[in-house]
Amino acid sequence: MNLLDRLKNSILVADGAMGTLLYSYGKDTCYEEFNLSHSEDIFNIHQAYIQAGAQVIQTNTYGANYYKLSQYGLEEQVKAINIEAVRIAKQAANKDTYILGSMGGYRGFRKADITLAEIKRSFREQLYHLLHEGVDGILLETYYDAEELFAVVEIAKEEADVPVIAQFSLLEPEVLQNGTYVKDGLLRLEELGADVVGLNCRLGPHHMIQSFEQIPLPNRAFLSAYPNASLLDYEDGRYVFTKNAEYFKSCSVRLVEQGIRLIGGCCGTTPEHIKAIAEGVRGLQPIKEKTVKPIRPKIEVLASHVDQEPPLHEIVKERTSIIVELDTPKHLQTEAFFAGANCLKEAGIDALTMADNSLASPRISNVAMATILKEQHHIRPLVHITCRDRNLIGLQSHLMGLDALGINQVLAVTGDPSKIGDFPGATSVYDLSSMDLIAMMKQFNEGISYSGKSLGKKTSFSVAAAFNPNVRNLDRAVARLEKKVRSGADYFITQPLFNEKQMEEVYEATRHLEVPIYIGIMPLTSYRNASFLHHEVPGITLTEQILEVMERVKDDPVQATKESLSISKTLVDAAMKYFNGIYLITPFTRYDLTVDCVNYVHEKEKLAHGTNVI
Repeated sequence: MNLLDRLKNSILVADGAMGTLLYSYGKDTCYEEFNLSHSEDIFNIHQAYIQAGAQVIQTNTYGANYYKLSQYGLEEQVKAINIEAVRIAKQAANKDTYILGSMGGYRGFRKADITLAEIKRSFREQLYHLLHEGVDGILLETYYDAEELFAVVEIAKEEADVPVIAQFSLLEPEVLQNGTYVKDGLLRLEELGADVVGLNCRLGPHHMIQSFEQIPLPNRAFLSAYPNASLLDYEDGRYVFTKNAEYFKSCSVRLVEQGIRLIGGCCGTTPEHIKAIAEGVRGLQPIKEKTVKPIRPKIEVLASHVDQEPPLHEIVKERTSIIVELDTPKHLQTEAFFAGANCLKEAGIDALTMADNSLASPRISNVAMATILKEQHHIRPLVHITCRDRNLIGLQSHLMGLDALGINQVLAVTGDPSKIGDFPGATSVYDLSSMDLIAMMKQFNEGISYSGKSLGKKTSFSVAAAFNPNVRNLDRAVARLEKKVRSGADYFITQPLFNEKQMEEVYEATRHLEVPIYIGIMPLTSYRNASFLHHEVPGITLTEQILEVMERVKDDPVQATKESLSISKTLVDAAMKYFNGIYLITPFTRYDLTVDCVNYVHEKEKLAHGTNVI
C-alpha cells in the first residue's frame, strides 16, 4: 500500500532530527557528506528511529544540492551523496517503512544570494537522483520563502510520480514570512498539487498546535507536522534543546485533534521523542472534520508618517537635487560638524547624508547626529545603514527606531569589511546583503516585519542604494543595479566619478532604468589626497590628467584648492548634462569646498531656467 493510501485511514509516525544527533556526536560539519564517509552512523540513526516507532523516514539529503554542497567544496558529489543516502535508508528500512527523499529550502536570511532560476536548476538535479533511486515520496522541508516553495512544488509535481509533502517553516505563529496567513499558504500548496501540506522546524509543539488550530482540513491533501523539540538554549558553548520527550506524547494527541496525519520531529528531536509520539497516537483515527478557531484579526496597520517634503527620489525627477555627505566625527567634538551642516543648509542642499562608520572606522552614531540635525537644525538627514555591524535582530530594531524618530531617507549598503578598519579583528556580521536590507525596508513600508508579523504601522522609507561604476565591467555593475531595483531601490547614489567620459558611459548603460541616479562628485584637498584615493581606496579611480594637475600644485595649498574646485565644477557640468542628481562628498571637514560646489550647481540651474531655484 502506498503512502497516500495509508494516510487515508491512518496516522503515520515519521522520524526526527538527523543533524541534531550528528551534532551530539561532535560532528558539526557537512552532515550530508557523512553518507559517504560515515554511512554506519547514518544507518544506525535510521534504525534507532524505526525501532522507536517511525513508519516514515527521510533520507539524509536535506542540503545535498549543488548550491549548499558548494559551500564545502562538494558540489561535484551531488549524485554520489544522494544515491548513497537512499541506499542507506533502504538498508535500514523494513518492509513497512516509507522512505522520503528530503529536500530542504535554499533561501535563508540572505535571499538575494541565490535567484529563483538557480534554485530551480539545483533542485531539478537533486530531485532526479532521488527519484531515480526509488524513494516513496519527496519531502520538501524548512521553506521560509513562499515563492521558493511554490516554485519547487510545481517542479516536483511535474517530474515525480510519488507523493509530494510540502512544509513551510514559520518565524511567527499563524503567518508566513511575507505576512500571508498560513492557511492561505497551505491552500495554495494544495492547489499546486502537493499531496501532504504542513509545517516543520522553528516552532515547538505549543506554537505549532496554535497555528494548526486556525487551519481547516484540506479538500484533497493531508496535513503534516514536524515540530522542534523546544526553544533553543546555549549551554557550555553548545546549542541544546530541552529534554522533553514525554511532553511529545500529549502534544501528538493534540496534533491529531487538529487533523494531522503525518507526525514527526525536527530540530532537537530524538528517537525518544518519536517513541513518545508513537505511543501517543497508538489507536487514534484521523479526524474527518474539525472546528477551526477564528483567526485573530491582524493589528490595524496605520498609515505611514509622511514628511511635508517629498522623498528625495521624487525631488530629483522634478529638478536638479543636491545631497551632500558630511562624515560624523571620530571624536566627541561636534562643533565643526554642525557648523558645516548649517553652512550647507544655507547654501540650499536637499539633504545631508552621513555614512555608517565608513571604512570600518567608528564615528559618532549617524542616527544620533541625524536626530539632532532634524530636530534642532531643521536639516533633512539621509542616513546610511550598513549590514556589517548589525545582525538581523539589530537591523530590524534599528529600522523601527528610525521610523519612530521620523527619519525615513536611508541608504542601504553592505559595508566595508571590518579587517580594513581600525579594529581588523572585529566581527563583520553580514546576516543580510544590501539587497536583502532593501527588500526588508520595502516590506516595512507595507507594515510587515521580516518575520511576517504586523508592525501595526506602515513605514515610509525612501530607499537609496549604492552604485559603483568604477569597475572594469560596467555591464556587470549595471546588472547588480538592476537586481537592487527588483529588490525595491527607489534611487541610486554613485561612488565619486572623476571622468567626464565615464559619466556619459554611465548614462548610456543605465538610461533604460526609470530610477534616478545621483552622481558622486568629491572635491580633492591636495595631491596627496588625490594619490591616496586613486591608489588605495577601493572603488575610486582618478584620471591621469587630474593626478598631473594636482601634482603640479602640490606645494601650493591655495592653488590646489582652486584646481580642485575647477575639476569639481567641470565634473558637475558633465553630470548635469545627463542626470538631475548631484551627490557631493565632503572631504574630511572641508565643507567650504562642497558649499562652493553647491552654489555652482544652483548658478547653473538659474542660468538654465532663468530663475532662482534655491
